[in-house]
Amino acid sequence: MLDIKFIRENPETVKKGIAKKYNNVNIDKVIKLDNRRREIIREVEKLKAKRNQVSGEIAKKKRAGESAEEDILAMRQTGEKIAAGDERLKNVENELNELLKWIPNLPHESVPVGKDESANVVVRQWGEVTQKDFKVLPHWEIGKKLGILDLEAAAKLSGSGFYLLKGLGARLERALINYMLDIHTKEGFVEIAAPFIVTENTMFGTGQLPKMAEDMYKTEDDNMYLIPTAEVSLTNTYKQQIIDYKELPIYMVGYSPCFRREAGAAGKDTRGMIRVHQFDKVEMVKIVRPEDSYHELETLVQEAEKIIQNLNIPYRVVTLASGDLSFAAAKCYDLEIWSAGMEKYLEISSVSNFEDFQARRMNCRFRDEDKKVKYPHTLNGSGVALARLIPAILENYQNEDGTISIPKVLKPYMDGWERIS
Repeated sequence: MLDIKFIRENPETVKKGIAKKYNNVNIDKVIKLDNRRREIIREVEKLKAKRNQVSGEIAKKKRAGESAEEDILAMRQTGEKIAAGDERLKNVENELNELLKWIPNLPHESVPVGKDESANVVVRQWGEVTQKDFKVLPHWEIGKKLGILDLEAAAKLSGSGFYLLKGLGARLERALINYMLDIHTKEGFVEIAAPFIVTENTMFGTGQLPKMAEDMYKTEDDNMYLIPTAEVSLTNTYKQQIIDYKELPIYMVGYSPCFRREAGAAGKDTRGMIRVHQFDKVEMVKIVRPEDSYHELETLVQEAEKIIQNLNIPYRVVTLASGDLSFAAAKCYDLEIWSAGMEKYLEISSVSNFEDFQARRMNCRFRDEDKKVKYPHTLNGSGVALARLIPAILENYQNEDGTISIPKVLKPYMDGWERIS
């Protein structure tokens, strides 16, 4: 959430920023409501001061044995005006807060301006994309042949958009989760096992609500939500808290299943595991001092890159254009891994800096060396998403005889298995 004072003092900057995200929020109306809110507050404060003054005069007259009926009547009328003012203030604040909820974070000045992914900029590439001497089967075909991926069974259980791994396919997924958690925790990230179902307020804190409500799975009876990423639970661990500066930076990592309706992605990348409603992911979150956050963003990207490099799969790092940024992000890098079977790059990780946008929404603050209370910056990055990583392994480690070699770094987690056959 943007600071109302910043909006009030920099309306044109805010308008230009949200225009870069191709968003449409009436900032003039926001400022008008804010002015009205402050005007009502001033009026009510004057009335309260008058009531206090009259109350003192009533007490003085009673002590002197004088009649105070007129003053009592005036105080009662003033009280009614205060109540009416408080009601007007409540209504104006509700309307203002509803508008503030829909204002996206502003893109950082280094973000390329563009409407969609066509304006994204490739920052760097790693690994060499090579052609094999045989036709590489896409993961849904080789997975079915090897008996480790059963899309038909998943469809019987849950409908389209789900997958079922079995045997060494399920073992591979477990190996990847354990491997990634081991790598990140060795780098100083504290492992968190947090709830997968959270409150509406928690989803609001990280910016999933209200903007992306249609993509969320909701339990109607108790108004709870299945998380779309562990970012929601990990980041909100510190909501409504004041952190001591000595605790910063905070690094967290956690595994979770992720649940997404993908309501706005109908007909896009529907084959196999590429775009599904439930998948597993290891997520990294940082809560840091504002002056450090863009350095922390770069090191967080490197932390996610390390996983893919260790698996020796080609990938590239892309800076997202303003129109392709999420509602809450100020800057985001996507890591895109090479799919040898589909012959294209697939997004496997998004690493974002939200600046103080999420911290304001969840009321997370820190007290600095001078005892001043400030908002920290929050960051998150997938470390990485398994619904894209497993297909990349099945395709990039595919052999001509139809087997899949186990990546070297995963062999200790696979109980000695060298190949899936």
